[in-house]
Amino acid sequence: MLKSLLRFGYSSTAVFLGLIFFTSGMAKIFWAHRFPGIIGPPWLEEKLAAYDLGLFARFIAYAQVLIGYVLVSLRFTTLGAVALVPMLLNILMVTISQHWQGTPYVIAFLLILNAYLLVYDYQKLLPFFTEQPAPLSAYKNPRSVQGTIIWCLGLACVMSCATVSFWSSTPAYVLAVVGLLLGWASNWR
Repeated sequence: MLKSLLRFGYSSTAVFLGLIFFTSGMAKIFWAHRFPGIIGPPWLEEKLAAYDLGLFARFIAYAQVLIGYVLVSLRFTTLGAVALVPMLLNILMVTISQHWQGTPYVIAFLLILNAYLLVYDYQKLLPFFTEQPAPLSAYKNPRSVQGTIIWCLGLACVMSCATVSFWSSTPAYVLAVVGLLLGWASNWR
């Protein structure tokens, strides 16, 4: 009972963090097209362009989309949680240096949620800190080639929807949803 409750908490936390960062990145990429984002300023690229950091802001937006997709899909959650650490620390430093009120506390909470994901998957991370290999029990769900292909197709849909949005926003939103569904469905293949 406790094991299944912890697993549900793990999956729910991964999806929650994934949706936050997926929508935040998409809101920045779709800035002129109004993609609904949960957190983060969609005008970041415009603001940082004044300091010749527009390309950096675009990179951050795409990295948020990628990390969010990895977490939402639940296929490579450990990798997404590891990638989220520097992203969150980077955001934390920016919000502290810009004196944004309250935002550092939100980011600290997200860091705690991400720490839960990393602690849950500690057996997969042990080889990075010890000389012992991870036990086979850490890899409960084997990955199939077909599932990975489906996951990659979903990622391609997600990453292409920003370009499609310049022609029409409706197909772009459909591509984003289809991409997320393919990523999530890749776990059952």
